[in-house]
Amino acid sequence: MTTLLRVCTAGSVDDGKSTLIGRLLFDAKALMSDQLTQVEEASRRRGFARTELALVTDGLRAEREQGITIDVAWRYFSVPGRRFILADTPGHLQYTRNMVTGASTAEAALLLVDARAGLTEQSRRHLYLTALLGVRHLVVAVNKMDQVDFSYARFDELRQTIAAYLRLHTRGTESVAYVPVSALHGDNVVVRSVRTPFYDGPTLLEYLTVLDAASDDAEAPFRMPVQWIVRPQSETHHDYRGVAGRISAGTVRVGDRLAVSPSGKTSSVRKIEWSGEGVRSAGRGASVILHLEDDVDVSRGDLLTAIDALPQKSSELDADLAWFSVREAQVGKRYLLKHTTRTVKVTLAGITHVVDIGTGAPLPRQAVGENDIARVTLKTATPIYWEPYERQRTLGSALIVDETTHETVGGVMLRGGVS
Repeated sequence: MTTLLRVCTAGSVDDGKSTLIGRLLFDAKALMSDQLTQVEEASRRRGFARTELALVTDGLRAEREQGITIDVAWRYFSVPGRRFILADTPGHLQYTRNMVTGASTAEAALLLVDARAGLTEQSRRHLYLTALLGVRHLVVAVNKMDQVDFSYARFDELRQTIAAYLRLHTRGTESVAYVPVSALHGDNVVVRSVRTPFYDGPTLLEYLTVLDAASDDAEAPFRMPVQWIVRPQSETHHDYRGVAGRISAGTVRVGDRLAVSPSGKTSSVRKIEWSGEGVRSAGRGASVILHLEDDVDVSRGDLLTAIDALPQKSSELDADLAWFSVREAQVGKRYLLKHTTRTVKVTLAGITHVVDIGTGAPLPRQAVGENDIARVTLKTATPIYWEPYERQRTLGSALIVDETTHETVGGVMLRGGVS
């Protein structure tokens, strides 16, 4: 059975993320002939003596001209037994929001560290965000080993430094692996290298292929934010009324009793439509239309849940905040909170601390600046139905939107609440 793994890449500027992804796709023979031709032609135009594999992911023209990655580049490929969605995120500090975007749905994070430069502040930021966003698996690729003569001492030094940082300053991840690589030459990316005799572990691709991609959400209580109500207008479907949404956790079956939040109304599932077909059950990740036995009031922004396992209800919330805007977040400022398919007014009620990424220490501040990570308290105008982020990503995350400009200014991971 072929399983899907979502992987985000991260690291400082010029650590070689784009080159590594290009090498991975090239050596795994996952590039189409026309893609390879385009990269070869672009390499010649820019005067490179060899094919510049970084151009595989740096697809935007502005990125190619500057030689940097400024947006999340998504790539899809497969090998026997596994399909991948790779999110190559930019390394610059001002694009931290893109790292949050790439990691928010990932099961694994691939962090590149330059063997020469070591663990930079931005590398620490990405390590912290990886744990904060609940990424289950972390793979650290110590890159550019060819430029330190494939030194085991340097590899081991960096491995110990990173492990120490993870122990002290993050919640930790389910698994952490370290692989010495040279993205430029392909050492230990897809093919094992004879230049690292001290390393007997799997190549990067081998490790990513066998990682467990399963999620506990599949066994969690049923949750489905309502996206819209389907009412086809035709002679054959005049009484048709379906509740459409994407299942964020658990499984729903015909006959299940469900609760509607916030109304509290209940009903049973009469029929499930999935990809235009009637099915007996559907699980996490499926976009479905549910037909209910009773004509209960349901609309976009509501939440369907298992009747015997209701989510938490709160109007005051503790959260970890990743701030994106150049305008500081200040106590008392009002915003909009986009939570699942619902939008409510919210106030930044308090700032507990801002995290010093370099040391992990809490800093007392009354404002949160661009790219800061902080622990805050939020107060919504009306209660929301939620779960802690570490338990359920969809119900535990939200976006902060400026109510005047409608700019997305922050992302939050909900941790606790008061009714």
